Amino acid sequence: MTSDHADAPAPPLQPLLDAAEVVLRAPTQVWSGPGGDLGAAPIDGIYHGDVRHVRALTLTCDESPIEWIGTSRPGASRIVFSGLLRAIDDAMPDPRVRLIRDRTAEGAAVRERLEIRNGRSIPVEATLRVRLRPEFASLHAVKAGEAEPAEFEVLSTEGSVAVAAGTHRFTVVAHRGEVRIAEELVELEWRVSAPPRGSVSVDWVVALSDDTLVVRPAARPAPWDAPALAASVRGPEPRLARWLATALDDLDALRLALPDAPEDEFYAAGAPWFFTLFGRDSIWAARLLLPVDASIAASTLRVLARLQGAEDDPDSAQEPGKILHELRATTLEIPGEQVVLPPTYYGSVDSTPLWVCLLVDAWRAGMPDDEVRALLPHLRRALTWITEHGDSDGDGFLDYLDRSGRGLANQGWKDSGDSIQWRDGALAQGPIALCEVQGYAYEAVLGGADVLDRFGEDATGLREWAATLRGRFADAYWVSTPEGRYPAVALDRDKRPVDTLTSNIGHLLGTGILDPDDERHVASLLLGESMSSGYGIRTMSTGAGGYWPLSYHGGSVWAHDTAIAAHGMLRAGLRDEARGVVGGLLAAAEGFGYRVPELHSGDPATETAAPTPYPAACRPQAWSAAAAVVAWSALAAG
Repeated sequence: MTSDHADAPAPPLQPLLDAAEVVLRAPTQVWSGPGGDLGAAPIDGIYHGDVRHVRALTLTCDESPIEWIGTSRPGASRIVFSGLLRAIDDAMPDPRVRLIRDRTAEGAAVRERLEIRNGRSIPVEATLRVRLRPEFASLHAVKAGEAEPAEFEVLSTEGSVAVAAGTHRFTVVAHRGEVRIAEELVELEWRVSAPPRGSVSVDWVVALSDDTLVVRPAARPAPWDAPALAASVRGPEPRLARWLATALDDLDALRLALPDAPEDEFYAAGAPWFFTLFGRDSIWAARLLLPVDASIAASTLRVLARLQGAEDDPDSAQEPGKILHELRATTLEIPGEQVVLPPTYYGSVDSTPLWVCLLVDAWRAGMPDDEVRALLPHLRRALTWITEHGDSDGDGFLDYLDRSGRGLANQGWKDSGDSIQWRDGALAQGPIALCEVQGYAYEAVLGGADVLDRFGEDATGLREWAATLRGRFADAYWVSTPEGRYPAVALDRDKRPVDTLTSNIGHLLGTGILDPDDERHVASLLLGESMSSGYGIRTMSTGAGGYWPLSYHGGSVWAHDTAIAAHGMLRAGLRDEARGVVGGLLAAAEGFGYRVPELHSGDPATETAAPTPYPAACRPQAWSAAAAVVAWSALAAG
């Protein structure tokens, strides 16, 4: 008897990332297997911007198989693989001939140094070969499991090979070696001899270019000394220094700029899918990192201000004063979801109030007056969007509804299609007014009024607007269920409070929209058994009908989400509660080798010795890395 589905083609699947090795220096990244070869896993490849230039890469030795025995990761942009060449070794049990593969990612290149170390008393000769297979597939197609190679042309010159597909191009150079084309592969060859008890090394590089790239590498070193900051950590928590050092190194590698303003840097959202500017993500990463560095907060504000919405366009969700959601080189089509996003897309209900909040925080952290003053026209337009245009249906709350029919159905940070659910698991219908967005708006308008006052501009009506929103929120959002009393995740199109207990309420802490007693109550709920996994705060309570620990937004744990709650607790004076939340973050960081992914399973720590990966989660992710700074602040607080 055969299954009805035996002959059915396998559906395309998103690549899994958890077991892969990655090196990166935005906008370039390399994903590989444990020995450094590329091609065995769907994610493998050399990427530049939104294109996978190289699909497969292999290193071989003619005289011996390579047996990979170790991997070290000196930093986000460098990885070293260690192997053995036992077929050219002696008969003794101790290995004496080693191969070291040292890979570095740069903003527009990938370099490798190959070294044979010879512990024998005689010379060792070997022939090393590297083979690359070009592809030039769209990153979006790779993510959808539908990558197909593009047509390309090859130009071979003495000492190098260039491969191009339209505006995408890479050039391979082998120092002291041969480069040639062999059956649509680029092949590099070196014949080397390692002297007795000595070594020999060779180098090669692939330089990447794309004329349509909308981002460029950061031009300057990171404005912090990560090892020094990590070394300065004192106290009884040794995990914090390791996490902070790793996180700052990842954030360094995630820095980008736009071609027309290379001096203004921002954080790419994360690897591999989000190597570009995301309003919400870049803002939150910069905001959480303010205790370490304020300069990227200021430059992020300027980058987004230059792209601030100027007209009403339903296709791009652009509106006057609105802050960008996402910037891409080309249209983004999400297969199977009927989502088609233009290259410049504004479908985010929270990026505008968060931009104002970042400006206020950066100003209070010492952003120079002339830099703040230059942004005042953008502040005015953002505040006008919040107070006059962010409410689509006139009920007094900021909300979202995709007007194009091809944009994101959900436009808060939980932007998957099933993220806003009733407690029984049914999906809420829009327009959706998320609870945390009202908190952001309240904080933004009050803070914006303070900035305008400081610079002698009229803030009339802003504080009254905020007070009205606060009172309206208290009347409309609180619900009581068997899990207790708490703010609803959202109001639906009929103004009914969507009654699921979610992590969204953690974003209300410290915004001022809640009374102090309510803040303590919300904090206690987040630390309760149904919300706290022991590795962070779940996105959805275990008591909800739609809860599933490996749901993207319906039961998983996101480090940045948990950190935002801890950040709010600190601002609300709830230091003990913040430290309790940070304890879970540190446990997760340890479990992931101190590179915390985008998200992980909501399984309880009582059942797992380490957090269970969400195997398709991005890593590193800018705001997950920035969570380490919140942990530092919480443990340093008196």
